[in-house]
Amino acid sequence: MDVGRTIFLLLALAGCATPLQPNHVLIYSRTDGFRHNSIPASIAAVSEIAESMGCSVIATEDPLAFTDEALANTAVVAFLNTTLDVLGPHQEAALRRFVEGGGGFLGAHAAADTEYDWPWYGEELLGAYFSGHPAVQEATVLVLEPLHPSAAHLPARWVRTDEWYDYDRLPGDDVLVVMELDPGSYSGWKMPGRHPIAWCRQVGLGRSYYTGGGHTISSWNDADFRQHVRGALAWLMETDLQGGPQ
Repeated sequence: MDVGRTIFLLLALAGCATPLQPNHVLIYSRTDGFRHNSIPASIAAVSEIAESMGCSVIATEDPLAFTDEALANTAVVAFLNTTLDVLGPHQEAALRRFVEGGGGFLGAHAAADTEYDWPWYGEELLGAYFSGHPAVQEATVLVLEPLHPSAAHLPARWVRTDEWYDYDRLPGDDVLVVMELDPGSYSGWKMPGRHPIAWCRQVGLGRSYYTGGGHTISSWNDADFRQHVRGALAWLMETDLQGGPQ
């Protein structure tokens, strides 16, 4: 790990974002393809985490929730296992304005299996799309950025069970890869080279964080994974892990 690069990137990202009030989290779990049975558990977990950080929460599958007026009261939009086409053109435009204007975006697992026909989503917001996966199995997650709040509680080698995605590309140079998979620790993968599994980036004045975990119900009940998500939310909202300003 290049500690100097880590500190530089985190400070650069922190310097560009704009703190948002109030701290409202909009959870979105609409699906137009495969529907994960872990969606209720993910909504419950993120709601509990956000509320413990002093946030109000709305969980919806209604795309009409994406308007400039509604998002003006929102700090973070969380896509929890969304799949395929979940927003219309007007809602897409509102989400883009929200993030580029200073909002936070959290994508979990199948958020990468979403909005293939919207280039900004895949290229600028997430940085990669889902391309396949082997069977659910144990793997070793390599923590590359232990200074990041989403990873500070984890060991350097985090062993856990989930459905491990391959992606259609490596995220770009402006993306900070927080964690990647040890490809020798599991089988059936097809993605060549490195296997990023959690990363973040600046998007305009806003921030985006993607985690590839969260396929299984047990993930959302796991203390380490929940703390990982909590740290991602804290980074997106520029708060400490107790909910106060950084």
